[in-house]
Amino acid sequence: MIDLPEVMPAAVYQRPGEVVVEERSVPRPGPGEVLVEVDHCGICGSDIHLLLEGWAGKPGLVAGHEFTGAIAALGEGVVGWEIGETVVEGTSPKCGRCRRCLEGKPSQCENREGSVIDGHDGAFARYVLVRAASLLRLPPGLTARQAALAEPLAVALHGITRSGAAPGDSVMVIGAGPIGALSLAALVARGIGPVTVVEPGERRRQLARDLGAAEVVDPIDLETFPPWEPERISERAVHVVLECSGKKAAIEAGFHQLRRGGTMALVGAGIEPPAFDPNRFILNELHVVGSFVYDEGGFERALELLASVDFPTDLLIEADDVPLDRLSDALAGLAEGRYAGKVMVVPHLSDGATTAPATTGGV
Repeated sequence: MIDLPEVMPAAVYQRPGEVVVEERSVPRPGPGEVLVEVDHCGICGSDIHLLLEGWAGKPGLVAGHEFTGAIAALGEGVVGWEIGETVVEGTSPKCGRCRRCLEGKPSQCENREGSVIDGHDGAFARYVLVRAASLLRLPPGLTARQAALAEPLAVALHGITRSGAAPGDSVMVIGAGPIGALSLAALVARGIGPVTVVEPGERRRQLARDLGAAEVVDPIDLETFPPWEPERISERAVHVVLECSGKKAAIEAGFHQLRRGGTMALVGAGIEPPAFDPNRFILNELHVVGSFVYDEGGFERALELLASVDFPTDLLIEADDVPLDRLSDALAGLAEGRYAGKVMVVPHLSDGATTAPATTGGV
């Protein structure tokens, strides 16, 4: 173990929209655990829900799960890893015994524990504790900053898997935020399309064009039909819709963009539940499927794709990194659509910024 400091900066949730940098004790790894010094951590849509909208609940949470970093300390019993290795955290180990695991569907492990809001400290801090069994090495030539896209890309790849999209299918991606943009890039890389992107924000619309969308449209341009016309089909009808915004109106509009027998995969999470016309469902034999986290081996495939020569990794990441003390502003900017690509947080402070005194929170 290298010499570790006693305290570290961490971005701590206080109340909706307010994240304050505090000093937290640096955790020490227990059996089977590894301490990672964070290099980059991307802001996820779930972080917006947690920190900006208040899903985190009581104050004290340190969020952030899309990270890379270097191993700083090894817990008892950890073998096969060395101090200083650059790693990315992959999927949490599943039971491997239940019906869903045996079917190759680890996202639906019948013995999984916890939830998407489990209160564990994340990587919007200098150090983070992880289970050694979840770590992956980076492919040659892939930087730690680029590899921080592995988790959201794995989510995007799972959405494509759940949708059944294949070469020869027309696809519509609704919402060109980070997951939508990664979905578009993955579809193009796999030769699936043409891909239409639906996005109201001009910066994200331009990113979609740069990533290879065949058409980029505003949500107001989508046709929808009254319930007494369940067999009318949109002029833009596609085989597959990937709904990545989580917005009620967008989900409902996406349902109307399916060809007969088409599939809509719900990838984005939201609060307001949508409503569907059951007769349109029945008469057109439509499919709506959910998509939660990752394929089996999804992180490995994501890293392989990120390391491929033609994958537009740099287009997908915002040019400027965000220090911990600017996390609240970045969350608001993402919610308002001021950013097009993935925003990366780095575990240091802006010049002149300070931390609050150490608290008893954290691990």
